[in-house]
Amino acid sequence: MASNENVVEGVAGRYASALFDLAKEASQVSDVEADLKKFQSLLGESEDLVRLVRSPVISTEDQSRAIEAIVSKAGIGGLAANFFKLIASNRRLFAIEDIIKAYSALSAKARGEVAAEVTSAVALNETQTAELKQALKATVGKDVTLNAKVDPSLLGGLIVKVGSRMIDSSLRTKLQTLKVQLGGTGA
Repeated sequence: MASNENVVEGVAGRYASALFDLAKEASQVSDVEADLKKFQSLLGESEDLVRLVRSPVISTEDQSRAIEAIVSKAGIGGLAANFFKLIASNRRLFAIEDIIKAYSALSAKARGEVAAEVTSAVALNETQTAELKQALKATVGKDVTLNAKVDPSLLGGLIVKVGSRMIDSSLRTKLQTLKVQLGGTGA
């Protein structure tokens, strides 16, 4: 577990590290990662699910029953399903998105990859994604796993985060910088 300390921290890190260790022992690292990503996509599609995992007023029993039904319907089973039930019963569902990120980082590190968060104004197509992966690989010297997000408020360009480094080439940031340089505060 000492090797995981550089990658993850906090409650989410401890849970992700424990799940990763269990998955590694059971030779199910990629299966668990796929199930976690499936749950992450469910969170992206359902505001009700987001409310369920974040709400402190929903009882432990209700959260546990709901999570059990959701993972069953989504086809999430085995170790990942048991993990979701555990964090629901321990009142840690609020941290699930951070746990998924931390688990993905541990999994990528085990594969010799580095994870990069990419935010763009519009969804990247396959060619753009491949070119970005190649450019990042040339920069960091390792294979790169992209976690893509879309934020239309960027107007154009990208924000790329790799580890503690961030490159912001978004049009929104460039316009804000130009406004400051021209002496306008926007007020």
